[in-house]
Amino acid sequence: MLDPRLLRAFVGILDTGSFTRAAEQLHLTQSTISQQLARLEETVGHALIDREARPISATASGERLQGYARRILTLQQEAQAALGDPAGLTAIRIGLAEDIFDGPMAALFREFAQGRREIRMDVTSGLSRDLTRRYRDGEFDIAVVKEPAPSADARASFPEPMAWLEAMDADRDWPDPMPLVVFSPGGLYRDQMFERIERERRRWYVAFSSSSLPNILVAVEAGFGITLLPVATTPGRRVKTYAPFGIEPPIAVSIYSWEQTGPVKELVDWMSAMLGLRASGTNAIIQG
Repeated sequence: MLDPRLLRAFVGILDTGSFTRAAEQLHLTQSTISQQLARLEETVGHALIDREARPISATASGERLQGYARRILTLQQEAQAALGDPAGLTAIRIGLAEDIFDGPMAALFREFAQGRREIRMDVTSGLSRDLTRRYRDGEFDIAVVKEPAPSADARASFPEPMAWLEAMDADRDWPDPMPLVVFSPGGLYRDQMFERIERERRRWYVAFSSSSLPNILVAVEAGFGITLLPVATTPGRRVKTYAPFGIEPPIAVSIYSWEQTGPVKELVDWMSAMLGLRASGTNAIIQG
């Protein structure tokens, strides 16, 4: 490995054409510059400077090494600058139920991060049960999940109205057995759907299953069957409430965090305010 200190002495001699001026430029003694060049020449096994030339110039081997030396020194400076810059070194790990991470939430994260270059948002979206388990295992600093009722350590919780949905152009009752569009096993609304159908004494089968909310909505729009989803997911989608089942009791949207001070606490406050507005808007949709 080539020592950057030795390369710096070598380049300094070439740039100034003098051992003396190179020593002055690097704030070293002339003897130190000479020793560093000698060590570099010993390392590479070639003479690098023609000491007899006036002004001093590189030998053929020195000319070959010169370009590499300059690039190595430039990369070293860039690495030192990068390590000295705190940008993105402090991660806030966030787990979000899939439909919570939308455009407004992404904009909130961007605004929060502005002026805090040291912070990096590590966001994971997925199914609430899995996110809750991972939060309890310490994988996330903040988690926003859907659950039947908030736990005692929730920082805040908001009701999220639920509705049964079918395609906008559905103009007939569904056959027996009734086709369902559901989340993959482990999805929060899946068991709730099955329980309601059983209470209605309707036979059913799973016509479409996915772990992706957009896929669920597209399948309902295409007429695969009916589903149960938060009302907040429906604006702009070609779906309507399935009147025979209508509205379900709301589910809780809860936010959790381990830390109660510093940037994490501040971000939780921001997110809680947005979730409160989101809940108010959803209630307005229901009332409208």
